[in-house]
Amino acid sequence: MSIAAKQQLLKQVERELGDVLSVNAMSLVQERLNCLLSTYEVDSLPEGDYNSETDDFLKAFLGTKEIEGRSAKTIAHYKYIIDRMMAEINVPVRQITVFHLRSYLMHKKMNGTADKTLEGIRSVMCSYFGWLQKEGLLQDNPCANLAPIKCAKKVRVPYTEVDIEQLKEACDCSRDKAIVSFLLSTGCRISEVCALNRNSIDFQTLECTVVGKGNKERTVFVDDVTAMLLRRYFAERTDDSVALFAGKGTERMTPGGVRAMLKRVSQKASVTNVHPHRFRRTLATNLINHGMQIQEVASILGHEKLDTTMKYVYIDKTNVKNAYRKYA
Repeated sequence: MSIAAKQQLLKQVERELGDVLSVNAMSLVQERLNCLLSTYEVDSLPEGDYNSETDDFLKAFLGTKEIEGRSAKTIAHYKYIIDRMMAEINVPVRQITVFHLRSYLMHKKMNGTADKTLEGIRSVMCSYFGWLQKEGLLQDNPCANLAPIKCAKKVRVPYTEVDIEQLKEACDCSRDKAIVSFLLSTGCRISEVCALNRNSIDFQTLECTVVGKGNKERTVFVDDVTAMLLRRYFAERTDDSVALFAGKGTERMTPGGVRAMLKRVSQKASVTNVHPHRFRRTLATNLINHGMQIQEVASILGHEKLDTTMKYVYIDKTNVKNAYRKYA
């Protein structure tokens, strides 16, 4: 049974029982029917099999996001989510209601999709339909009553000093050791690191200008140890690449190459949960623990909102206890 057929059934039930049930009772019936109907398989249409108006709306939305400076990766993600949603719901965009969207999310949840992933899908839905309403293309936003999905919060622990030393010792070459140190020192995203060139580093001031999300420039800083490791790596290089980090047989290291290197090094070092983004969290936590203001940390990481930076900071319970004893 398709989602469209389910919605027709829900509408029919509403017409038949609307006069005899209270608003609360009717809402309860609809919720229970949604849950029950979600156990049935949904017929999917081939991707892109919508009417031309829906296709035009999506192109306009993605074009707006491109103008706003969203990355190509983000735009591709938006397109993938919306394409899949429209193909499964199989209803013209102007006719989509909150019941269609809830049924779609319920179907995905029944098929094992994690709550965090569902919340990401819901976020894209809200962005898309909210934009359509603001542009005057929709009278009502079907996401207006689509509440956020609660996700279990995982404690993301930063690397310890021992972890970092073990990772460096496990590196087979000066390049890999320099990458590990550079990630920790600057807190750069992996895509930012791979886009840098040799001349991006000012060894006099120990500064580096990177271009982050939205093509926004910011200054990050290199510590003395990282600068030493970079000089050693440059002295050993025999290639002519301008890239800060060259790959094996390639002019420039790729994000996939860095991840593969870190996986190899982490296995040798017996350090678990090693990934590039954890270095950003570690830097943010270390800076906060040493007394840097949250606004300054946000500037280094390239965050516009302090709430985003706070998500990167691990609050050690021992530090909280010591601070309480100091100020209470």
